[in-house]
Formats: sequence, structure tokens, C-alpha cells
Amino acid sequence: MTQPSKSPVIPMGGAVGTARLVHLERAALTYGVPVEDVLLIAVNLYGITSDQNRSRARVNLRLVRRPDVPWQVIVPLNRPASPFLLRGDELSLNGAVVAHVERVDADEAVGGYFRDGGRAATLNPNARSRCVGCGWCPNTLEAAADPRLQEEQGLDALLRALGEQHPCRNLAELTEVTVSTGCFEREEAAVDHLTALRPALERAGVTARIGFLTSVLRSDEAFATIASKVSPFVLRLTAEHFTRREALMKETKASLLPEQMPGLLARARAAGLDTSYTYIAGIDPLEDLARGVNTLAGEVSEFPNFQVFQAHTPVMQVMRTPGAESVEYYLRARAAIERTMAPTGLRPVGWECYRPLWYFTYAGEDLVDGPR
Repeated sequence: MTQPSKSPVIPMGGAVGTARLVHLERAALTYGVPVEDVLLIAVNLYGITSDQNRSRARVNLRLVRRPDVPWQVIVPLNRPASPFLLRGDELSLNGAVVAHVERVDADEAVGGYFRDGGRAATLNPNARSRCVGCGWCPNTLEAAADPRLQEEQGLDALLRALGEQHPCRNLAELTEVTVSTGCFEREEAAVDHLTALRPALERAGVTARIGFLTSVLRSDEAFATIASKVSPFVLRLTAEHFTRREALMKETKASLLPEQMPGLLARARAAGLDTSYTYIAGIDPLEDLARGVNTLAGEVSEFPNFQVFQAHTPVMQVMRTPGAESVEYYLRARAAIERTMAPTGLRPVGWECYRPLWYFTYAGEDLVDGPR
């Protein structure tokens, strides 16, 4: 990126900084979490104002206070009301430089991309334009990002292309391959894709676990087929939220009722599959969030993917539950989830989520190595 003249860096500590920075510091102190975690939650919540003509982008950044740890967030870049300003490679909060941005990429639905230093890959095998979308989902706003090419060329060609892009040019290093798409509307189509993906991965020398984000896999027959032909496998149920599901979701998701979710995950585990789910904090009232997380806690083998709700349009803003426009809501949600998930012994994994509630610590314990 172009290098502008450097403005002074204001440390995040003591009484130094702006009112907004002081507000985040006070929230961190109140809830007993690092100010760095609060800052990154706030970036996800408020987005960034910039001179870039992009509604949403993948942003790689390092915080001023913890430059040893890189983070990637996916955020709106056209939020004029945001207190965060990106100018050159500096991300400032009301004038205080809080992070340096190393890379900005359009959040396009490419055929696939790597995470966790090349040990994990995400595949987008279908075109986004085929998904009617849920009310809170920003994917349908990216009209130009439509990966039809890989659908036509097939899985083998897609994996060959990914192999050329891998940091070590070797897909054998993959330990997790996640299929991320909302375009499988029927269980049969999803199972067919997964049973074709496993041999394609084997031909590419990949033995990684397959993860699938979906709500259409529901039958014991589907679970049995996946266990015998696709495993190792983790079902990442797209639960998303527990209230207002019919109003905000497409039918293929809304038809799965919250009271059905624990049984579905239990049946998947009984078939020998790993289980988890995705959830968007900011749509449900906190009491409904806590109640729903509690009902699912005993049925997951992996820590769920909890995300900060990002309102990309004025319409999306009204989808927030009252209070979810503030950082404090997410800190309370974070604490409630930690209490509920404590008996499971599970912990969040940083690379699995771009909009998480946890960064440097979880329940008072370090999640990353390095200086504090």
C-alpha cells in the first residue's frame, strides 16, 4: 500500500487517547478483558471509513500494542459514521493510530483461499448468485463476486489451481478443508458434493478433515453416508440465531427449528461425525442467546463459531436486537458464552472465525503466544 506521512501513534493505556479510546478501555476494565480484544470487536461492529470504493473487504492488520500477532477481519470499508478511519496503512480511532494494515483484498467469492498459515482451506464451490440469501447476510451485496468458473471446471481443476496458490505449493499440508456455501438447497445435492469432494481430495494428496457449513443435512441416512464415505468430517450447523428465524432467514434455514437442533447434532455425533455450529451475536436478546447456547453445549465436539453481527445497510441495522449497537452487548454475550461452555472444556480457534468475540484471551486464559 502507499505509505503516507506518519501521524503520531497514541498508546492505548492510561488517560492517553481520545474519548472513544477511553470508552473502550473502560469497557475492557469493566468486563475484565484485554483492551485489544475490545478494540477488534469494535472494528467488526462499527466497520471502517476509508477512501476505498469497497462495501466489504478482507483486511490484514496488526495492533499497535500487539504487533507480534496478525489478524484478518472482514469488514465494511464504507462506513462514514465509523470512528475507525483507514488512511494509507494506518487505522486510527478518532485520531489515535491503533493498528497498521498490511493488506486489503476485496471479499470476493473466489474458488478457495487458505487460512491458518496454509494448514486450512475454505472452498466456495457454488455461485453466490444462486443463493436467495438471508436478510442479515452481506454475500448477496457482492453481485460481481460470482465463482461460476470453478463449477464448470470441476473439483480436480479447482484443487490444482489452489495447489498453485498454496504458500508451500503443497496441498498435503492441509488438515482442514471447509466447504462454505449457501447454495445447496437440498440434502441430496449436499451429500453428492461431499462424496465427490473426498476422492478429489485424495487424488490431490489431501487427507484433511472436511467441514461443511449447512443446515440442509438432517437425516440419519445422510449422516451414515457421510460417515462411511466422507469422514473425517465436521458438521458446522448454520444455526445463526434462535429468534425471528422465519422473518430473517431463507426457508431452508428457517425450517430448522431451534428445538430440533440439539437432536440433530446428537444424531450426527452418534453417526461418528464431529459437530459444531455457527451463531451471529447481535440478533437475539442476551437471554435467548444464553438459553440457546446452553441447549447446544452438550452436543458439540468443536467450539462453535460465534460472530459479531455486522450491519452493512440501514435495513440490517434494524435487525439488531436492542442494545446490540454497543460493544457492551458483545462483551456481555462473550461472558455468558464462556460460563455456558465452561463444562465442555472447548476453546475458540482463532483462524476459524473472521468476526469473533475472542482474540487474545478466552475466559481469562491466553489464546495466543507472545508478549502481553
